[in-house]
This record gives sequence, C-alpha cells and structure tokens, in this order.
Amino acid sequence: MTEPQKRDRPWLMRTYAGHSTASDSNALYRRNLAKGQTGLSVAFDLPTQTGYDSDHVLARGEVGRVGVPVGHVGDMRTLFDGIPLEQTNTSMTINATAMWLLALYQVVAEEQGADIAKLTGTTQNDIVKEYLSRGTHVFPPGPSVRLITDMIAYTVGNIPKWNPINICSYHLQEAGATPVQEIAYAMCTAISVLDAVRDSGQVPAERMGEVVARISFFVNAGVRFVEEMCKMRAFARLWEKVTLERYGVTDPKQRRFRYGVQVNSLGLTEAQPENNVQRIVLEMLAVTLSKDARARAVQLPAWNEALGLPRPWDQQWSLRIQQVLAYESDLLEYGDIFNGSEVIETKTAALLAGAEAEIAKVLEMGGVIPAVESGYLKSNLVSSHAARRARIESGEDKIVGVNCFDTTEPSPLTADLDTAIMVVDPASERSVLAALEAWRGQRDEAAAQEALEGLKAVAATEANLMPATLACARAGVTTGEWSFALREVFGEYRAPTGVGGAPVAVAAEPGGELEQVRAAVAATAAELGAGKLRLLVGKPGLDGHSNGAEQIAVRARDAGFEVVYQGIRLTPEQIVSAAVAEDVHCVGLSILSGAHCELVPDVLKRLDRAGVQDVPVIVGGIIPAADGEALKAAGVAAVFTPKDFGITTIIGRIVDEIRLANKLQPWMPAPATTS
Repeated sequence: MTEPQKRDRPWLMRTYAGHSTASDSNALYRRNLAKGQTGLSVAFDLPTQTGYDSDHVLARGEVGRVGVPVGHVGDMRTLFDGIPLEQTNTSMTINATAMWLLALYQVVAEEQGADIAKLTGTTQNDIVKEYLSRGTHVFPPGPSVRLITDMIAYTVGNIPKWNPINICSYHLQEAGATPVQEIAYAMCTAISVLDAVRDSGQVPAERMGEVVARISFFVNAGVRFVEEMCKMRAFARLWEKVTLERYGVTDPKQRRFRYGVQVNSLGLTEAQPENNVQRIVLEMLAVTLSKDARARAVQLPAWNEALGLPRPWDQQWSLRIQQVLAYESDLLEYGDIFNGSEVIETKTAALLAGAEAEIAKVLEMGGVIPAVESGYLKSNLVSSHAARRARIESGEDKIVGVNCFDTTEPSPLTADLDTAIMVVDPASERSVLAALEAWRGQRDEAAAQEALEGLKAVAATEANLMPATLACARAGVTTGEWSFALREVFGEYRAPTGVGGAPVAVAAEPGGELEQVRAAVAATAAELGAGKLRLLVGKPGLDGHSNGAEQIAVRARDAGFEVVYQGIRLTPEQIVSAAVAEDVHCVGLSILSGAHCELVPDVLKRLDRAGVQDVPVIVGGIIPAADGEALKAAGVAAVFTPKDFGITTIIGRIVDEIRLANKLQPWMPAPATTS
C-alpha cells in the first residue's frame, strides 16, 4: 500500500489580468495577491502588444480592452506601485515588444531598490506562434529572432532567475493544432531559438546549460484530459532528449521540462456557460494529476470568458478552484499515480513518435522560420482547425449545450447579461490618452530623441539591443516610439494567412447543406450578373485572433464565393477601400477584442460616405447581446457569436443578406429528395 509522503509545494497560482488603466490594474493585482494568488500574470492591451502608442489610429477602441496599456516607464511604475518586485514572480504575456516591457520592468525594479539578479518571472517572447495564431507580431522573423536572442543573452548574464522566453504552444492549439502538431511546432521553435543563441556567440558554449535551464513553455490543456496529460509526458521526454543530444546539457536539473499552463479558452462556450466550470476543472487535472509532468504555474480562465471580460469575482472563482485542489485534496501527497499504466504509456509513446516525425519534416525544410515563411505551418493549422469545426458541425465531436443536450433551465448566472461580465469604461481610454500627452510634454525631449537615435544605431549593427532599450526606458521613450524606431531599421511583416492552401474540410454531399448553399451562391451570382459572389473578410483594429475569420473565409471559398481576405490589423479606411476596389457583395468583420462598438460603426459610416449602400455588413466575435442589438440598430445586417457554430449555416445566412440587400427573394433551397 502506498503511503502518503510529505506534501509537495503547490504550483504557482495566477489569474491572467489587466484592464483599463495601470492604476485600475494595480488595484486588481493587490486584491488578487491578498486572496492567495502566488504569482502575477500581466495581460497587456493590444496597442502595447503590437508596439503602438494609445493615440495611434490603429489603437482606437482597443486601449485597455484586453489588458493594461503600458506606454512608458511611468505606467510601469503605477502598475506595480506597492508591489515589491524582488519578492514577486511576474509573468508577462508579451511577445513582439517583450524586450521593451522587460526593460521597463527592470527600471522600475531598480527604482524600488531591488537587486535585479533576484528578479523572478517570465516574458512570453515567442514570436513564432504570433505568426501562426495570435497575430501580435511586428517585425520580420529574422529581426524577431535577434530580439529574442539578445534578451536571452542579457538575462543569462544579468537576470539569471528570469525566464526570458516562454515557448508557447497554447495558441497553436487554439488555432487548430492537434496534440502532435502542438508538441512538434513548439519544440521546433525551441530548437530554432536555442540554435540562434548558440550561434550568436553571445553565450559561451559552457554556459548553454544555463540557457536551457531558463527556457520555459506555456501550454494549453483541453478537455480530453487523458490525452492532454499524455501530451505533457511526451513533451517532457522529448525536451530531455533534445537538450541532451542536440545541446549536450548533462545536468538533469537544467534539462527539466518547465512549463506553465492556461487551460483551454477555445473550448469554453457561450451557450450554457455554467458548463465551463467543469470543463476548466477537467482541464486543470490534465496538468496537475501526473507529478512527473506537473505544471509549474497554472492560470485558469473564468466561466464567462466566451461572453466577455470576466469580473474580479469570476477570476476569484477560478483561483479558488486551484486552491481547493492544492490544499484540500491529497493530490500533492503522492508520487506520480500514473507510472506503470499501460494505457498512459502507449498513448504517450504514440504522441512522441508522431511529434518526432513532424519535427523531422520541419527541420528538413530548414527549421521553423522557413516553415513559417513558406506558409506550411499556417496551412496545416488552418486545415486542422477546419477539420475540427467540421466534426463539431456534424455532431461527431459533441459539445454539451451546443450541438447536443441544448435544452436548458434559465440560468441565474446569465439572467442579466449586462452585469454578467465586466465592461471597460470608455472614459478610461480618454484618460490614458490625456496622460500620454502629459507624459510627452513633461519629459526631457532631447534625451528621449537621443536614446531613440542610439537604439536605431545599435539595431543597424549586431550588438545586443538590451542596453540601448534600457536607455530608452530611462529617457521616457514611449512604447510606440521604441517600436517605430526598430520598424525603421527592421521593417514590418505580414504573415501568411494559410487560407489559400487549406483543403476542403466539408464535402458537398448530394442533398447536404453545403451543396444547397453552393447552389444558392451560384444562383445569386447569376441573378446579379456577377461571375462570382465576392465576400470581404476584414479584421479591423489590432485583434490578431484570426481563427474564426479564417474558417469563414475557407468555408465561403468552398461554397463558391470569391473571398477577399487580407489578414489582420487593418484600419476601417483600408477595409472600405478594399470593399470598393474589389466591388464586393458583402463585408464580414471579425473582432474578438471588444472594440466592435467603436470600429464597426466607423466602417458603416465610411461605406455610406463611399456611396456603398447595397453591401450588407455582418459581424462576428465575442459580442454581448446588448452590443449586438446596438450594432443592428446602427445598420449591421447580422451578428454572429461563438454560439453560432454551424459555419455552413452562417454562409447561407450571408447569401440571404446579400439577396435581401439587392431586393431579391430569400433563397429557399429545395428539400432533399428521398427514395
């Protein structure tokens, strides 16, 4: 009989948080720490993540929406006011601008009197997955890898307890990755980064073990918790093998697979959102039950994230889930309870073999960067996601409350949807803009410009960029100024969309829904005298979560539409210009950041000014019911949210909106014949 042992120390417990302003977020962090949270996980708003100041045209409507705006060192001071950074483990979900935010963090820590060698925490800093799934990239792959390399070299020498990169497979799964793809593409990214550090000459060969020891991973845990747990065991074995064989790291402690996790937000549902609680618990078990593959840090989403921005109470509920498991259960009193399981071992071995085969394929292409630039990785993810959506639509994959068991009692949690989520006060954006203007007015402008010129000069060489970035932070340079200085040297990058290369995911079977919609598309095009119906899929603002837009684009293509999709990060003006130039029959806008109330009416007004009155505008995203009604009142033809899981049905709705706008009768497909 196995006797319980001394209880292990629990994992770091975090909630992903930040909103409105630095002062509002500081108050939230203090409350969360007082509730027993043992680490901070900072969510930055999209302008901060993508290197824009809050007053840039692309930032409009996005300031403080999905995280905290940090425009300069003054904001960082406010964000951590009263929080001793030397004693705090801070995770920052930041990628393209990671070097900048780490520099601001270090300067504030120094101002607090901290020994920066004692700072602990993580910068996500994985730009590869941004090209594939999340869309907050700024610079081309080469310069981006250089920024990562410089940060790693700097932290090894100066902030040795800091994790300078979080190889992030989380968003790969959200973009459609299978467990094999998630393991393989994350490991290929790690190999690319470690090769770059090794080859840069900035870290002596004898210190590569220290680099490996500070590499961490950030993964996704879905509801298939047996498979997810085996995935983590396979991850750990593969990391052990790669670091030993490829990099010669002999110290087992340095080769240890260290990862944090957020459980799957993709699987959270708008319909019957109370079911998300049990999903979150099952997903957490996948990364905590197996001691040999247990996460080092866990952050859980809230039950209502498919509805909008969680309130502090919702985040507290998720924190309490972790605390009950860690402190009330006996989980931490035993060794790995799955060792010796034939089922677990077989599944782990299969995932490992599949991942190694895919890694070999990517390495044959020259590594992860060429695989990104060629579109290979993105096409694979779009294809996998399309296949997953097709399984949900067919009922093969069952989602309780969505495509099965959808009858429900009224929920007291969502009886008043307007109060079931937190709403960011529009006044907070105005206050951020006023504070930014005041900051620029009171700083030493000559010092700021001198620091920026120094940054550009260093960027044109092969020297480490971290010292010049620290100089900018101390001189009061803003986030946008730092980013645009590097844009001048490095340029910008638009990643492949993967839409063109995605195969057909749903067959147009005789009498099936897709065949009927294809007939409607062809007939409507003929009635309008057009060769094909043209659909513009647009991503206004800075929201880079393009998975939904890509799936609409792929299915519309398969239904016979000519699809115009230019990728992410467009202004309303650019979208309207494309709609006019391409003479489209419908404009579809996708926004998941909460900026729909600002950006969609702007598109409508610009279309009207351009004389485009017969082109319906449809909108999809995480849109509260009240906002959806307001958008319809403003002229939007239809609003789709995560509860609308039938993509072919959505395409059919688009056809009818086109017909309605052109004064044609709604399409009524003939019923399927039966023998």
